[in-house]
Amino acid sequence: MNKVRTMEEMPLSRFHFKMFAYSGGSAFLDGYIIGIIAVALSVMQRQIDMSLTVTGLIGMATLAGMFVGGMLGGYLTDLMGRKKIFIINMLIIAIVSTLQFFTNDPMQLVILRFILGVMIGADFPIAGALMTEFSPQKNRGSLLGGLNGLWYVGYASSYLVGYFMLVFGDTSWRWMLLSSAVPAVIMFFARLRMPESPRWLANKGREEEANAIVHKIYGKNVVMSKEPEIKVKTTFLDIFRNGNGKWTMFVAVFWSLQVVPTFAIGTYIPEILGQFGFANGTKEYLGSAIINIVYLVGLFPFLYLVERYGRRPTLIWPFLICSLSLITLGLGSASGANMSFIWIVVLFIIYGTLNTGMGIHQWIYPNELFPTHIRGTAMGFSTGITRITSAIGTLFFPAFLANYGVSATFYACGAMYFIGFLVALFMAPETKNMSLSQASSMNKSSGDPQNKSFIQKKTMN
Repeated sequence: MNKVRTMEEMPLSRFHFKMFAYSGGSAFLDGYIIGIIAVALSVMQRQIDMSLTVTGLIGMATLAGMFVGGMLGGYLTDLMGRKKIFIINMLIIAIVSTLQFFTNDPMQLVILRFILGVMIGADFPIAGALMTEFSPQKNRGSLLGGLNGLWYVGYASSYLVGYFMLVFGDTSWRWMLLSSAVPAVIMFFARLRMPESPRWLANKGREEEANAIVHKIYGKNVVMSKEPEIKVKTTFLDIFRNGNGKWTMFVAVFWSLQVVPTFAIGTYIPEILGQFGFANGTKEYLGSAIINIVYLVGLFPFLYLVERYGRRPTLIWPFLICSLSLITLGLGSASGANMSFIWIVVLFIIYGTLNTGMGIHQWIYPNELFPTHIRGTAMGFSTGITRITSAIGTLFFPAFLANYGVSATFYACGAMYFIGFLVALFMAPETKNMSLSQASSMNKSSGDPQNKSFIQKKTMN
């Protein structure tokens, strides 16, 4: 007689990589859409007279939209299901990306970029929840972390596409913005074939449908989990109740402290390199592409380290090293020394590879620390908070850079990473080798129905 196993005990298979691809579209498009605007803005500013405020609005519009999309999409995916919204989002992204080509007014572009942000923000929590709920326990951290790597693939790809599209001349910025429609259309058709999450179905009392999906994917001798999903009503405020509030604050704070400088620096890398003296021709765009491609190097060792040594050390120490790297860049700029292009790129790479590596926790912690009925809501809330803080930073970044210079900018960003180091040191939990039920039951009060079920199960065993 074959031993009955759970979804979390199953080995990696072709199916898991398919789910990774379906979910990874969110991260890829997020990175691509945010990255392509950096090159497009640089071209657009030479043709259209725009104030620093309007430039900042275009740069931050997508991030502001992600605040709305994250808050709304995360809650809706816990309420209505993972699959439906996941498909609709890609269709809307393809349509809006196409409309950007025809815009003639900067404020029209602000509106379209905001809508794109809403759709991407709604997509993020669904992607994380689906990947989490289908992942094997021993590979969950690396699979979720890999999604963050696809953000950098999208981001680096946008700079390469933007660089090669410069040959289109004055209209190149239109083609750059249109290009995001291509991956959106591909993902729309791919996602039509994906299954709904069995954990979500069981959490809503639809156990027969959940078991049918599990058996179809894994076979008859596989069950969803050892701890049964209890039917619980999704309520937004639950992310602050029953011990969840501590984790909500932790995730929102550490994530914000990482992405605010990442988005601020990343959106204006061409301008920053220009202030270092590399504004000749298109070298600043090529340098940006090289920097973001090499950032990916930092991802791969972390996919191993997070499973080998755990979540805490792979978040704490990169925060500190990123802080020191940016402060070093600031000191180099302040000294007035004529820094070489290669040396500047190397310093960016030291910062970027570690920043990329610890970025895997943006997907791991919010999806492991919360139960099924609020997993999407918590991820969406965290995404929303981090994007609105990033939007504010991106809005004021051009003026800060213009008024205070490169060195002060790097000092400020380095300080944020150091605060992140302290937050991670005192608050980051360890969830390595835990099942989803165990990880989401840490620090929960006895009033949480999910925790009550888990405690009863442990007692019976």
